[in-house]
Amino acid sequence: MPEQSNDYRVVVFGAGGVGKSSLVLRFVKGTFRESYIPTIEDTYRQVISSNKTICTLQITDTTGSHQFPAMQRLSISKGHAFILVYSVSSRQSLEELKPIWQTIKEIKGTDLPNIPVMLAGNKCDESPEIREVSAAEGQAQAQAWGVSFMETSAKTNHNVTQLFQELLNMEKNRNVSLQVDGKGKKKKDKVVKDGGEASASGREKCLVM
Repeated sequence: MPEQSNDYRVVVFGAGGVGKSSLVLRFVKGTFRESYIPTIEDTYRQVISSNKTICTLQITDTTGSHQFPAMQRLSISKGHAFILVYSVSSRQSLEELKPIWQTIKEIKGTDLPNIPVMLAGNKCDESPEIREVSAAEGQAQAQAWGVSFMETSAKTNHNVTQLFQELLNMEKNRNVSLQVDGKGKKKKDKVVKDGGEASASGREKCLVM
């Protein structure tokens, strides 16, 4: 398990073009870029609270390429929590998450049940005509893996803060809370945990401030 430090490390995985960088930039900087710029690896930092003390939320935006397996394994070994992103308009992007999930299971081993993982169906603002993965299918995949699920749109800012908030709510080893001014006041969509029940883990202790 990663050493307990003053950093809380979240790693974002997904195929190229699904909007990983857009989600992270929308959350950290409140901005959205229309152009696609491939990422090798970027790290963003946000101040949050952990056990009532200030710590750094370190978000690693990974490459969508399969050319850097050693970098991928290192990110997994150091990560405290994971967001697995696919595009609702690309069934292939959901399929490409399956080997990443297997690698996470392999590296984390018996610690996996205590590690927060979110499956995010991004680009949910896309028109129904080009959607290839329904919300029900995304939810079913999350249940099969035993992780939580949420659909998001970095473009419209739908569920972006909620995605990161819910991820932190799932943390069992620390009391982690976002401190983001002016965010998180929108209605929270139901997040489905394995077994089909709404996940409410830690909502009373971890609130957006």
